[in-house]
Amino acid sequence: MSTTAIATALSAGTWTIDPTHSEIGFVARHLMVTKVRGSFTDVAGTVVVAEDLAASTAEVTIKTASVSTGTPDRDAHLRSGDFFDAENHPDMTFRSTSFDGETLVGDLTIKGVTNPVTLDVDFGGVATDPWGNEKAAFEATGEIDRTAWGLTWNASLERGGVLVSEKIKIAIDLQLAKQA
Repeated sequence: MSTTAIATALSAGTWTIDPTHSEIGFVARHLMVTKVRGSFTDVAGTVVVAEDLAASTAEVTIKTASVSTGTPDRDAHLRSGDFFDAENHPDMTFRSTSFDGETLVGDLTIKGVTNPVTLDVDFGGVATDPWGNEKAAFEATGEIDRTAWGLTWNASLERGGVLVSEKIKIAIDLQLAKQA
């Protein structure tokens, strides 16, 4: 959708992430052949939509201890020092640096390491819920190399390859609530 179409549908102001209707998900390859999906269940953030959409900003904080893959032992390993080190680095953050209506660029910080990330964005639209609250929806996808953030733990496989892929796909579904 074009920047003009988004700006027409989305009113300027402050919007916050509705965590009960949003998901920050990821997909990693396991054993080089299967996919493991996970998400973070504790996410908060604010999007400030400017009159000029390109001047809009987004800030998101994700609690690393909220990682969930549906397997308690794997989740505990992801929270450990081998991966997110949730005890010493409880938050990962994203701060946007540019948005053109289709591409969102920003700085992702994990374990104190900040790198740029580019996400492809699809605007889902704006609706008013039965209680009169204005909501907006976005989907974003991208891919990162986890080793750029020091997430380097792995195990070699007997037949070659590694246990966990370095490339991680990101899949985000956000519902934003307009603030008064």
